[in-house]
Amino acid sequence: MTNLTQILFSYDFLVVAIGTVLLAIPSAIVGCFSVYKGQSLMADAVGHASYPGVVIAFMLFSVRSSVILTLGAAVVGILAYLTIQMIRKHSVIDFDAALAITLTGFFGLGMVLKSYLQGNSSYMRASQAGLKNYIFGSAAFIMKEDIIMIAICAIIAAVLLALFYKELVASIFDPQFASSIGISMPIVSGVLLLMMVMFIVVGLKCIGAILISSFLTMPCICANQHSRDLKWVLCIAACVAGISAFIGTFLSTAYSGIATGPMVILCMGIFTILSMIFGKYGLIAQRKLGKDAKSCQKYC
Repeated sequence: MTNLTQILFSYDFLVVAIGTVLLAIPSAIVGCFSVYKGQSLMADAVGHASYPGVVIAFMLFSVRSSVILTLGAAVVGILAYLTIQMIRKHSVIDFDAALAITLTGFFGLGMVLKSYLQGNSSYMRASQAGLKNYIFGSAAFIMKEDIIMIAICAIIAAVLLALFYKELVASIFDPQFASSIGISMPIVSGVLLLMMVMFIVVGLKCIGAILISSFLTMPCICANQHSRDLKWVLCIAACVAGISAFIGTFLSTAYSGIATGPMVILCMGIFTILSMIFGKYGLIAQRKLGKDAKSCQKYC
């Protein structure tokens, strides 16, 4: 009990827990809109593709500042998104293929640049910059400036959601109606892209480029097993994400050698699997509904 209390009230745990929970809740809400928009794979592609931006930012400025590295990731992440759209518009390549080309190409570039830095005497500080932490995530090294940056992104997302909530809902669930009443689809898509890229790039240090898409999409998948009402889905997704972030941070702190990011994703995965089985719209409920329908057809 003493060890539990010491962990819960230790400064290091509180800093990491605040950072991961503050990142998880708005990411889950934005992730719901991305999933309903059909952009869950887009989040995966942008997450992987933004990694070379971290490396290029370090090459240009030779600093470990999270702000500089995150801005570099944001610029390249947006460039990756535009590349995907350009491939779709000016070629016969399918959307999935465009995602695969962009993801592997940009991420491969990032790995090549990272290897170049580590083997080049001109970049002696590259090994100390923590560039590999942006691949797999290292929430244990979250600092105050990271929390401030996450908080700013959360505030921006809250303002954008308050301003464009109705437009986002209309454009996602009935785009033809949204266009007919004068909603600008490019603006709404740009708002969603901005929020998605924001949380992808600020989440790279905590969760990593490889797992960041799961961080956005799994809470929505989990929430969908319990409700079909959008507001309830957003609330459930936010709660699942926040609880998973807190539990994952606690377990990674209590047991040394366990990375925080993967543990948070594992907790989300457990919640999602349990919801898919036992949720209101889960496998058991669907199976029971199927049996009731067959009985009705037989005796009615």
